[in-house]
Amino acid sequence: MGPRGRQSPSTALAPSQGSCFFILFCLRLGASCPQACQCPDHAGAVAVHCSSRGLQEIPRDIPADTVLLKLDANRISRVPNGAFQHLPQLRELDLSHNAIEAIGPAAFSGLAGGLRLLDLSHNRIRRIPKDALGKLSAKIRLSHNPLHCECALQEALWELKLDPDSVDEIACHTSAQEQFVGKPLIQVLDSGASFCSTHRKTTDVAMLVTMFGWFTMVIAYVVYYVRHNQEDARRHLEYLKSLPSAPVSKEPLSPVP
Repeated sequence: MGPRGRQSPSTALAPSQGSCFFILFCLRLGASCPQACQCPDHAGAVAVHCSSRGLQEIPRDIPADTVLLKLDANRISRVPNGAFQHLPQLRELDLSHNAIEAIGPAAFSGLAGGLRLLDLSHNRIRRIPKDALGKLSAKIRLSHNPLHCECALQEALWELKLDPDSVDEIACHTSAQEQFVGKPLIQVLDSGASFCSTHRKTTDVAMLVTMFGWFTMVIAYVVYYVRHNQEDARRHLEYLKSLPSAPVSKEPLSPVP
């Protein structure tokens, strides 16, 4: 019989292995959630809640496997290029109730295929960044922004997938056509109005003015050229008249034999 109390090697290592796994798990938890944020369980997916934390910029240490990211109710003023390119699994992004004015053209690079919802409502966006949002397939919320209604905005909206629940709350804060200020943008467009018609008319007038200017310059050059040649011709004619005429011979012609 073997001695009692002797433990097998696997049994002896079990406590230390458990401690190592526990330490690694704790370290992973500590590294996975940005400081000042919370990472609660969200249906088995990684959720990062950074709402109302006084953040002035987007955290850089967001876990790569984040599915839900809430950055609402902060003081973020800009979304730089590549801010979320390390989050390929991100499905919902909430940037509402901030002070966002500028969005880089590549701010949402890497999210085109997976993102399902992007909330940019209640910010300070005046012009839609077409390059940044046009490639996204996500539903986009843009309500309660001081949008400037113009042709560029109208063309950008045709390429976006706006959230139907908030699309009626998108209004013209300013506009080249004062009668549309304060009115819901969708209502204005549904009425048959177009911000691009005025833009095209202005462009056409500018082209006509430019063409008229070139035409006037050509006519003026032709007139100058003709007058200059006429003056040269007149001077040349006067010069010819001033030359002495050759004497005419008065000798009789000899008869032909």
